[in-house]
Amino acid sequence: MRFKFPLVAIGLEVAMIVLFHLYVQYEKDQNIPLHLNNTRPTKMDSFLLLYPLFQDVHVMIFVGFGFLMTFLKKYGFSSVSINLLIAALGLQWGTIAQGLIQSHGQKFHIGIKEMIKADFSTATVLISFGAVLGKTSPIQMLIMTILEIAVFAGNEFLVDEIFKASDIGASMTIHAFGAYFGLAVAGVLYRSGLREGHKNEESVYYSDLFAMIGTLFLWIFWPSFNSAVAEPGDRQYRAIINTYFSLAACVLTAYAVSSLVMHRGKLEMVHIQNATLAGGVAVGTCADMNIQPYIAMLIGSIAGLISVLGYKFLTPFFASTLRIHDTCGVHNLHGLPGVIGGLASIAAIALGVAHVSTVTRQAKALGSSIGTAIVGGLVTGLILKIPCWEQPPDEYCYDDSVYWEVLYSVLKENINDKSTSGNLLTLRLHACNAYV
Repeated sequence: MRFKFPLVAIGLEVAMIVLFHLYVQYEKDQNIPLHLNNTRPTKMDSFLLLYPLFQDVHVMIFVGFGFLMTFLKKYGFSSVSINLLIAALGLQWGTIAQGLIQSHGQKFHIGIKEMIKADFSTATVLISFGAVLGKTSPIQMLIMTILEIAVFAGNEFLVDEIFKASDIGASMTIHAFGAYFGLAVAGVLYRSGLREGHKNEESVYYSDLFAMIGTLFLWIFWPSFNSAVAEPGDRQYRAIINTYFSLAACVLTAYAVSSLVMHRGKLEMVHIQNATLAGGVAVGTCADMNIQPYIAMLIGSIAGLISVLGYKFLTPFFASTLRIHDTCGVHNLHGLPGVIGGLASIAAIALGVAHVSTVTRQAKALGSSIGTAIVGGLVTGLILKIPCWEQPPDEYCYDDSVYWEVLYSVLKENINDKSTSGNLLTLRLHACNAYV
């Protein structure tokens, strides 16, 4: 770890710098679309117009996703900080991968939309990260980031440019893709030694509270995520409104179903942390379509229902029968709602509510997103299974102390130091016990 991880990280950053030198340049005014009155805005006008939406998406990526995964009692450092590591590499590589595909290997300009799309590409890896959380090394996550974003960029080009499908909130290309990619990787990396569970794979009161912080950040900013790259005007307006009400309806449904399926009608924090967000995922594909707010609320309610039931019944089935251990339940928050989003767009087009695509194109986009994700995930899983990537052994899964200097490790050492004063030793012992 002392040499391997630094070499891989520095090597990847050097590669990013070289690629940016070769292919990335500033945006020019003539590349910015005309206003409706045929006047051309300056690049700064166009940039600042979308910058608030970019900030919202950025907060979701770095704060929302990071804190959502802090529910494990001894894995908080890794949840937030490996999230940062993945995102920092992902936004650089996403910029290059998407830019080169769009420009057919030529130099390309970087603007605010390219920055937003780079964050989007990073979101796919963070979703997949949830499926293998606690069972992989930092080096493995760097490798997975490079491989997954390359596959994602190819599928996105296929969906947008070849199929001409509509997926403004990326229910299919980000959420379904990221979930099934992660599940495929988790299936390949399955550990029979963890079949009966692990002592560290559980939460405590404060870790669940931290995870709820991530939920709230994601919930608040999700309308920006679904509308960030929508066409300004009516479509962007509809994307915000539809997401807003879909999320609200999803919350009530998720709470109700959680109470219904749990013992004595009590609420389950895992459901509240995750299923309340499913409405934002499910409405994404048709967020900018003229579906009316009540349909968006119906989509959100269905997503909340399916997500809670998935956590209650599907997650144990996947682990015990299919040998796919999904740590965060990304299938229930991103996979199933992403499929619902694709199916909802197909239904909207078939019923004549929207005319932005065709049923066939939407079906191809959904199939492509799931298919490429599974194939790409299986190949990536096989690569990550190579022993040289420093994967933690079973007994040290879900534990920060494998890769981090953490408080309770230092305290244990100090407790064994006889030179430590009695009062200080007592304080440290209490703090150590409280954490452990």
